[in-house]
Amino acid sequence: MSDSNTTKFTNPSTFILMGIPGLEVAHIWISIPFCTMSAIAVLGNFTILFIVKREPSLHRPMYYFLCMLAITDLVLSTSILPKMLSIFWFNTREIDFGACLTQMYFVHCFFVMESGIFVAMALDRYVAICKPLRHSTILRNPVVAKIGLAVMLRGCMVMLPLVLLARQWPYCRTNIIPHAYCEHIAVVKLACADIRISSYYGLFVLFCVMGLDVIFIVVSYIQILRAIFNLSTKDARLKTFGTCSSHLCAILSFYIPALFSSLMYRFGHTVPLPFHILIANVYLLLPPTLNPIIYGVRTKQIRDRLLRLFTYKWG
Repeated sequence: MSDSNTTKFTNPSTFILMGIPGLEVAHIWISIPFCTMSAIAVLGNFTILFIVKREPSLHRPMYYFLCMLAITDLVLSTSILPKMLSIFWFNTREIDFGACLTQMYFVHCFFVMESGIFVAMALDRYVAICKPLRHSTILRNPVVAKIGLAVMLRGCMVMLPLVLLARQWPYCRTNIIPHAYCEHIAVVKLACADIRISSYYGLFVLFCVMGLDVIFIVVSYIQILRAIFNLSTKDARLKTFGTCSSHLCAILSFYIPALFSSLMYRFGHTVPLPFHILIANVYLLLPPTLNPIIYGVRTKQIRDRLLRLFTYKWG
């Protein structure tokens, strides 16, 4: 390590990412599941985009939102993995100050976007089940495009203050980040200033932005379940609920690890640091990996189109 890691300085030109502190000897082995997850995420999400583009019957709001989710997952996973693997494989730990803030912005921005897309998908399921006769008139293509734009702009605007605040803090203690990527709290904790405003704003985003998303999703599903239980036959209930199962599985794989990681990072002071870092990496890589599998396996239209594609290729 250079002397700049321990001496006084202001706004370093580079940060040093440590990967997973305490598990450096296992970095190569840890990289194997992470690399596998990323490969599945990239291949799976590109497959979803390809299938929806090629199949005219899938040109509907539900699948448009699924494509938005796939694009978000691709950006989210590729924002952290190249640098992470360069640390694990080549011990290339330096990252430029500006590049670190850029990575921080993309990771958190697209994470909030993904939360917004799940809200949009919940809205689509609510309209499809509770107002089926009006679905095509309520969620027309221009409306879907506006919802997508609103989700994107919200993510960009909400996360901008986080990065601007991180940029203006003086970093005069150390430039060593005990993390595998530029996670917001891990970076601002290095500042030699009162960073409570950054911490409070991060909590605001967690509870008021993503918390409102969760509330909206819960309210939507309460209405959906009421409509399902009002159906006359058990088969109809199961078939209708089956159209929501993929969405529910994807929601759980997204929110539960994210909430656990965020709260553990702020309040779990007794939890070992390597476990913190592993969970922080997993919660970003798990949804992009699982979402295409969930929708590929549980959505009949995508599954059938995928089978036809492989039958055509290998038949």
